[in-house]
Amino acid sequence: MSLPRLLRRSFQGITRCRGCLGPLDAPAEAGLCGQCWEGLLPLPEGRCPLCARLHDEASPCPDPVAWALGDALWDYHGGRPPLGALLVPAIKEGERGWQQVLLRRAAAAELPDWAAEMDAVTAAPSALPRRLFRGFDLGEEAAQVFARRLQRPFVATLRKAWWRPRQATRTETERRRLPRKAITLRPSVHIQGRRLLLVDDVWTTGTTLLRCAQALLAAGAAEVRVLTLFRAL
Repeated sequence: MSLPRLLRRSFQGITRCRGCLGPLDAPAEAGLCGQCWEGLLPLPEGRCPLCARLHDEASPCPDPVAWALGDALWDYHGGRPPLGALLVPAIKEGERGWQQVLLRRAAAAELPDWAAEMDAVTAAPSALPRRLFRGFDLGEEAAQVFARRLQRPFVATLRKAWWRPRQATRTETERRRLPRKAITLRPSVHIQGRRLLLVDDVWTTGTTLLRCAQALLAAGAAEVRVLTLFRAL
């Protein structure tokens, strides 16, 4: 049994934080204490405006990019326990309380100034069977939060092949081999000349975002910029 599921079952009705296992304090939300929620840490200053990592300015980004700018709200491994690594897997297993708090905090978080320059917001897709099983798509819900915040339309532009295994279950080498045909444009989508903000929940190797951006640009998008909830550094 996964750790998030074990925590969810073990601490129902018990006044202990489901993250650090300490006592719940007054600012606790959805079973996590205020100190754990403070683990939503911003990325370090001086990060690369393309890959959102720290590296020598004279050196290329460690991973290929196809977007003009990229950033994330929080460090996936920030906090003790690492909050993103605790929240996201549990949310994808059905932890709706954490999902609601996370999206509420995303709605209030500081966004990069350049996000307001985009024409529309779109999301990196998940495979349909997985979306139906979960009943939601965290990346798409985050995209809709940003769209409302920026007062821009949300447009579902992309779809993912059913036969692809989850990126989270694959090794880093396997993730980087995601073929272009795994991400395609939805039928009857017209994005020619539009500047699109591409949103996802977690940015790890960036391969899914790369394939999404390539598909959008190939379909005529004028520019793609990336914004995710978390960045794994």
